[in-house]
Amino acid sequence: TTWISDVEWVKRGAMFEPAGQAQWIGTHAALPVMQPIGDRHRLFFSSRDSRARSHIGFIELSLDQPHEVLGVSAGPVLSPGPLGAFDDAGVTSSCVVDHGGCLHFYYTGWSLGVSVPFYLNAGLARSEDGGRSFRKISLAPLLDRSSVDPYLTASPWVLVENGTWRMWYVSGTEWADPPAGPRHRYHIKYAESADGLRWDRRGVVCIDYQSSDEYAFGRPCVIRDGDRYRMWYSYRGSSYRIGYAESHDGIVWTRMDLESVLDVSESGWDSEMVTYPLVISHRNRLHMLYNGNGYGRTGIGLASQGPLSS
Repeated sequence: TTWISDVEWVKRGAMFEPAGQAQWIGTHAALPVMQPIGDRHRLFFSSRDSRARSHIGFIELSLDQPHEVLGVSAGPVLSPGPLGAFDDAGVTSSCVVDHGGCLHFYYTGWSLGVSVPFYLNAGLARSEDGGRSFRKISLAPLLDRSSVDPYLTASPWVLVENGTWRMWYVSGTEWADPPAGPRHRYHIKYAESADGLRWDRRGVVCIDYQSSDEYAFGRPCVIRDGDRYRMWYSYRGSSYRIGYAESHDGIVWTRMDLESVLDVSESGWDSEMVTYPLVISHRNRLHMLYNGNGYGRTGIGLASQGPLSS
């Protein structure tokens, strides 16, 4: 069966623009991640400091009045690691899993390279105080480079189903060497775990390049919806657009990018790119948080499920 997506997105504008609301909030508000806390939501995102290193912190808001900031974390909850660590050049948000009385924050660690501009590796931090503070589980990456992922790992999205931890993540396949300098290529793979820590990676590709122009995919966002899985992600040739895929089992996916389109606006904060979608359900409607121009430089926007198409 091929499902036709039944989500029509209605844009509700930019909901948060980084403007020095706290000392740790610098030039970007990228890669939104939501955690429900009572009748409000904690919105984690990555912001860059004066050295262009990303830190992760949060604001609090209610999706009923999404443009009103109700609270801001005093400092970042995750910051770059020590010199020489896999995340010493920045940490960017990916997903939060509430399991076993603990919050598991999967993130991407950045380090700078010489032959290539950067290296990425997935990391993990945990919180035992409801998300107000996090502790990294290790100085080392959660997903190091391996024969399955020889170049980089990044942007994990994790669901726990019947005791199995299921991950969709970004994996590098090569660095191309065009005249303009090294350019990464990465797509989306799948892994499983019994504990969320040790991952069985077998090279299962979920979302692959559709053309030679495509070379990157942003963080996947996966939800289980009855008898299907839905995935939103961003993909790029010249600039990022939001893509969509569906699956029966979470492993074999059908790309349906044109079925769930949230495209760029004619002008304004998201006129050049739309990227890093996060889809959540609130009051029986789907809502998408996403970034616009400059990979989050212009802040976080909101789109909500409109009338269902017949």
